[in-house]
Amino acid sequence: MYLRHLQVGHFRSWESADLALTPGPTVLVGRNGQGKTNLVEAVGYLATLGSHRVSADAPLVRHGASQAVVRAALRRDDRELLVEVEINPGRANRVRVNRAPLPRPRELLGLVRTVLFAPEDLALVRGDPAERRRFLDDLLVSRTPRLAGVRSDYDRVLKQRNALLKTAKLARGNALATLDVWDGHLTELGGQLLAARLQLVADLAPYVAESYAGVAGPGADRAALGYSSSVPLAGDGAPVDPARVLPGAEELAAALRERVAERRKDEVDRGVTLVGPHRDDLVLHLGPAPAKGYASHGESWSFALAVKLACFALLRADGDDPILVLDDVFAELDTGRRAALAEVARSAEQTLITAAVAEDVPAVLLGTRVQIADGQARILPGEPTEDSAATGEAGVDGG
Repeated sequence: MYLRHLQVGHFRSWESADLALTPGPTVLVGRNGQGKTNLVEAVGYLATLGSHRVSADAPLVRHGASQAVVRAALRRDDRELLVEVEINPGRANRVRVNRAPLPRPRELLGLVRTVLFAPEDLALVRGDPAERRRFLDDLLVSRTPRLAGVRSDYDRVLKQRNALLKTAKLARGNALATLDVWDGHLTELGGQLLAARLQLVADLAPYVAESYAGVAGPGADRAALGYSSSVPLAGDGAPVDPARVLPGAEELAAALRERVAERRKDEVDRGVTLVGPHRDDLVLHLGPAPAKGYASHGESWSFALAVKLACFALLRADGDDPILVLDDVFAELDTGRRAALAEVARSAEQTLITAAVAEDVPAVLLGTRVQIADGQARILPGEPTEDSAATGEAGVDGG
């Protein structure tokens, strides 16, 4: 899978940009603030319908514009698809594939698959549980797009149940009877989400251990994953045991119902849902201790990198290389970590790299280079792109 062409309109700092792309590595080079990260952020939006930098859509729309557009030609095997997203803050976004509108934007999920590694990924090791839950769920949806519906429905039920809990302490009778209905929805959807997360952690853990060993080198502590849940059956945070038979969605839903019943009084008193996947955490272990709070700065970088390399390996094992996006990370890495990342990046079908200076990027990845400056994206002389080879153009400009 790779993007053959990327266009954006009124996205972040770009009034417009039109960029031809090729398989292999492409390096977007430019000073900070020129918009190179904005372009790879647009690619990521096609994959997740969200940004790795902000939680809302409004900052993605250029100041003074009412909407942003991201459009890309995607090559997958022998097929080409035209994918387009209109970002409309405050209104429903619109998605088209081959110019045909999709009834729901989330139907796009899974069509474009990316693995992004960026400085923000240190939050996977050092940040709050919400960062790791989001990471897990985004990877889940990339592998199994139907889970986007489960995730969305769970969030909707959780929001409505919390609203009801805020009034239940005063209203009692009727409110508590209605709460039983929402309990059923919450535990059914929560059981499905929990089962999927546990399987994902079990699938990902061996790749994380292998990737960390390769990044950190001989003598490093072993990296492992665990899952900590508000439902004891789902996990206590200990490293996953490959021999463990994982509970299924129905079993987890039943455990959720039991736990919700146990915490009902506390939930009514506090006006918030205290049990469910939204309270859980992915636990990163480094040797005998959790990485958070114990890992050094270098170990944290190694772990974050290992997790993303593991994601790439897992998605590749599913049968299709994702697009690898490396956003301004080589300047942060030492020689060993650069080499480990470059080895994977050069093997990917397509890698998009941003850097302030080209010298930060290992020489094996300096394929196509694009200069980002003064509101333009210009392909530098060197290996021609597919489009320039066909048309005789030396580059593609954007505004």
